[in-house]
Amino acid sequence: MYSMHWTMENRNNVTVFILLGLSQDRNVEVLCFVFTLFCYLSIWMGNVLIMISITCSQLIDQPMYFFLNYLSLSDLCYTSTVTPKLMTDLLAERKTISYTNCMVQLFIIHFLGGIEIFILTGMAYDRYVAICKPLHYTVIMSRQKCNTIILACCVGGFVHSASQFLLTIFLPFCGPNEIDHYFCDVYPLLKLACTDTYRIGLLVILNSGLIALVSFMILMLSYLLILYTISAYPLESRTKALSTCSSHITVVIIFFVPVLFIYIRPNVTFPEDKVFSLFYTIIAPMFNPLIYTLRNMEMKNAIRNLWHHHLFLERK
Repeated sequence: MYSMHWTMENRNNVTVFILLGLSQDRNVEVLCFVFTLFCYLSIWMGNVLIMISITCSQLIDQPMYFFLNYLSLSDLCYTSTVTPKLMTDLLAERKTISYTNCMVQLFIIHFLGGIEIFILTGMAYDRYVAICKPLHYTVIMSRQKCNTIILACCVGGFVHSASQFLLTIFLPFCGPNEIDHYFCDVYPLLKLACTDTYRIGLLVILNSGLIALVSFMILMLSYLLILYTISAYPLESRTKALSTCSSHITVVIIFFVPVLFIYIRPNVTFPEDKVFSLFYTIIAPMFNPLIYTLRNMEMKNAIRNLWHHHLFLERK
């Protein structure tokens, strides 16, 4: 009982964390703010455009675009957990976050990040069924099945995030309180804990690292099967399938490689972690709309029809 009381008391010694951010140089911070603002505006414009175009067209009836709609929503929520706070801190003299807000940010980031990983896996499964089992596609990928997959993504994200949260919430923090990052994440927090965190670090690998690695391997396997299947297709059909798959593979690589770099290793932190984190918190959500619209004729047509309809109503 005394030991538990001592731990809770020491944990409560730190009520505020100081975020060291991306840089200590003021000029670099200003440049980072301009870059982050541009990315955040692009993320909102691109993802909102995708969601409106899909929702207001017949594309919403197709499983791939049904998942893409949720991926865009997930991207918006995910990046909004980190980016506004980062931009505020880049202009602030003192970058702080309360203990409670830090834990909330940690939970939400891993919850939405988990959902994103599972949605990308669901999209790969959809493409595998569409290309490798086209005759059974409408039966296998029914709307009920798609809704079940999205629900499973949310449950999976919650279980993953709750595990990360529980590994961190009971850690004792008795100083120092400087987090060498621009948001609250598990490894930077483990570095500050005044207790042995080796076993917790292994559990983080088993949780975050293993989920990312297994999902990445499933994704790559599904795309290898797809590439093998389309090798027998006529040239025109093969080109269309390759275009769709290459878009998905690009998204997967941009998102998963930095995640694996950070979470598949033991409990250590590197200065490069902050740069790699930018890829899956800001850069990937910004590129997703570009990749899925610029290389997709159906999305281009949906956006074009949406604007033509809007202009027609305005003229009328």
